Amino acid sequence: MKTQLLDLQKYLSDNNYDIAYISDPTDINYFTGFYSDPVERILALIVFPDKDPFIFAPALEVNSVKKAGWDLDVFGYLDNEDGWGMLADHIKQVENNPIKWATEKDNLTVQKFEIVKKHFPNAEFPGNLSRYMENARLIKTPEEIENLKAAGKEADYAFSVAFDAIKEGRTEQDVVAEIEYAMMKKGVMHMSFDTIVQAGANAANPHGGPEKNLLKKNELILFDLGTVHNGYISDASRTVAFGKPNDKALDIYKVDLEAQYAAMDAAKPGITAAELDKVARDIIDKAGYGEYFIHRLGHGMGTSEHEFPSIMEGNDMVLKPGMCFSIEPGIYIPNEAGVRIEDCVYLTEDGNEPFTHTSKELKYID
Repeated sequence: MKTQLLDLQKYLSDNNYDIAYISDPTDINYFTGFYSDPVERILALIVFPDKDPFIFAPALEVNSVKKAGWDLDVFGYLDNEDGWGMLADHIKQVENNPIKWATEKDNLTVQKFEIVKKHFPNAEFPGNLSRYMENARLIKTPEEIENLKAAGKEADYAFSVAFDAIKEGRTEQDVVAEIEYAMMKKGVMHMSFDTIVQAGANAANPHGGPEKNLLKKNELILFDLGTVHNGYISDASRTVAFGKPNDKALDIYKVDLEAQYAAMDAAKPGITAAELDKVARDIIDKAGYGEYFIHRLGHGMGTSEHEFPSIMEGNDMVLKPGMCFSIEPGIYIPNEAGVRIEDCVYLTEDGNEPFTHTSKELKYID
């Protein structure tokens, strides 16, 4: 049984919980090595404090669960069967009347909660596994770091493909297609999020995406991408120059790069998340672009692209070795240009190491 599951069993025991019901696919993957989005079907990992856990899954996933390395019980159900009733029966065979439940309150829908209550009318739900998971995934193990490094190498390759794909007459969406096709040919079948390519003024929308905009000379082009490696993700951003952008765009890039480098240098154990955010924000504020830096400096990452810790103002969490997070200052001037430069890093005993190594000095593409 994985160490993560043993730790969860201890948590249940220490808090006198009878059962943990886990339904978030990312959390299930963290504990078991198996990932699947069940869509409307039932996928659950059931954990007890002192008995073996089991997985309940659609019948079509049972072999995949075993192939992923799960060597404990896995029970399947067919679409025409009463899945919830079967799951309740399997639980009762192990723990006849579990009263105190721990669930992912950020993930459990009202509908599923009501179904569980129907089958276990005496159940109480004091445990919030959402908070437990945030802390459990906060410090990465050496094995997790190695998977994140591998994902980072894949992201670096994706950047090389992306830069080569920049040509007049192509759209942002054309470039995305080239990136993802090249990654699939390399055996990387999943990006960690929808690949972002934004040119010129479109890059001023930090939560925008690729459109049918034609790439034009003398504009900045922003890339934000990542891959999934053994369930662990990469996430990085680079901004490049197609031709020679105007002086304002070049100044934005210069300031953002200075802020990113300064935050990278400052990221080490002992600094707080708020202090690290301030390092980058002060540089951008001083240059007169503070109103255009409209998001936090970074977010945690691991098996998903948004985990703890959140690197932002007001978060006084002290950063520690093994924490993994992004450092991604951005400057977005509406109707003009946008720049974001991002690396995800892991903290060492005295500093940090990035997972991506693509150069951040402004690259000019003719």
